Amino acid sequence: MERRTIGAAALEVGAVGLGCMPMSWAYSTSRQQGDESVRAVCAALDAGVSLLDTADMYGPFTNELLVGRVLKERRADAFVSTKVGLLVGEQHVVANGRPAYVRRACDASLRRLQTDVIDLYQLHREDPEVPVEETWGAMAELVAAGKVRSLGFCAVGARADRRAGGGMYDATIRRLGRVQQVFPVSSVQAELSVWSPEALASLLPWCEARQVGFLAAMPLGHGFLTGTLTPGEGFEPDDIRARHPRFTAEMMAANQPVVAGLRRVAGRHGATPAQAALAWVLAQGAHVVPVPGAKRARWSAENAAAAGLRLAPADLAEIAALPPAQGSWE
Repeated sequence: MERRTIGAAALEVGAVGLGCMPMSWAYSTSRQQGDESVRAVCAALDAGVSLLDTADMYGPFTNELLVGRVLKERRADAFVSTKVGLLVGEQHVVANGRPAYVRRACDASLRRLQTDVIDLYQLHREDPEVPVEETWGAMAELVAAGKVRSLGFCAVGARADRRAGGGMYDATIRRLGRVQQVFPVSSVQAELSVWSPEALASLLPWCEARQVGFLAAMPLGHGFLTGTLTPGEGFEPDDIRARHPRFTAEMMAANQPVVAGLRRVAGRHGATPAQAALAWVLAQGAHVVPVPGAKRARWSAENAAAAGLRLAPADLAEIAALPPAQGSWE
């Protein structure tokens, strides 16, 4: 598999990563199976994927435990990324960026992951009650202590942070400038997909100008861009898509032309719509690494194979000409 780098330190990972979140968080509980998820992680590693992306809040904690089962046997094959900064309550999620908490959370993640060092430690969300420099400084201390190799910043929730009249990532870029003064940012994780391309306007250029890696979250649009979801089929109540405006039956039907376009492009290459969607993300820059989620081994292998798909200029032009996604994503 093609290799890509994260950050100026040239941390090397496979061209496609594996998002472990769906294995124990956010999607249908009835379809989450621990042993099958372990097989999905192993299949990804077998296919040349190295970046495994998780977080302490997923589960909570169970996702790191699951990844740890694999790392116990295959640590040398993996580039381990986890996140800190969010706590899960009964009906809510809250940010915690206090330095003492960050230190405790890192030690707990190391135990669950069954490893001595985390390759990439990401700030999941900024705590509005703690200056981001203090949180980032505590994370930098973990690098100095040898518990963490590099630091990343998540901008996945930027839509809720948008100011009237401003760009979606304006506030994120300001924060990135602040934390860069404390310790280098190796990566930024934010949503990027065919139907959510907003990061191309300012956030990705910011990363490229500073040799900061870009981890493309939700590159398959929460599964929509795979072409396997049927409008009106519905989702289980605990599935985050059951509450997303873009996943109403009406909006899913309205956005079928996006999937149809990916299917046309994929068909010319003997690929799947999911692989075409991931290849589009890979085409956005040399430091871009899509991190699709997968719960099954066959999906892990299919996603990894997208690294070998090279879209021609005509393919990219056809995708660029697709109608923009309809419906709010708020």
